[in-house]
Amino acid sequence: MSDEGHVLVVDDESRLADLFAAWLQSDWTVETAYDGDSALETISNDVDVVLLDRRMPGLSGDEVLSEIRDRGYDCRVVMVTAVDPDFDIIEMGFDDYLVKPVSRDELITMVENVSTRSAYAATIQDYYALVSKKALLESEKADRELEDHGEYQELCSRVAELETEVDDTVAGMSSHDDFVGAFQDL
Repeated sequence: MSDEGHVLVVDDESRLADLFAAWLQSDWTVETAYDGDSALETISNDVDVVLLDRRMPGLSGDEVLSEIRDRGYDCRVVMVTAVDPDFDIIEMGFDDYLVKPVSRDELITMVENVSTRSAYAATIQDYYALVSKKALLESEKADRELEDHGEYQELCSRVAELETEVDDTVAGMSSHDDFVGAFQDL
């Protein structure tokens, strides 16, 4: 599964960050950062998921999150923190939130879920873009023209493939929250 994702674990409790990394490293490429500044130095476009503690000395997780979004990184961010959620989370740009203590299974499931949502968001965006093109061509061209055009036939095949992917992903989502989360990403 390491081909599928790159995770950055950010926590000032180095033993906990290392534990999270150990839990994930058999399935993911994992890097760790023990403070906000290191996290911002380490993050790259290769990172798919950031597991981010909120309460850290120096740059807080909230500030790191804001900077990640300001810099335009297209990664999923999961706050993994001992800070109980309050109304301040409404405006924050994270994808999910786990309150410590967190079990191995919870952490792995969360990384898998946000990754699935991310892949789903990209797939459904591609699907709707192609469906839109297909509908536009069908409204403007005669059936005979469409039947004889190879690129249109390829477009139809790609639409059918993506439709199957979207259906399979929706069927594989383990809960209503995964499904809602996927659409919130869009």
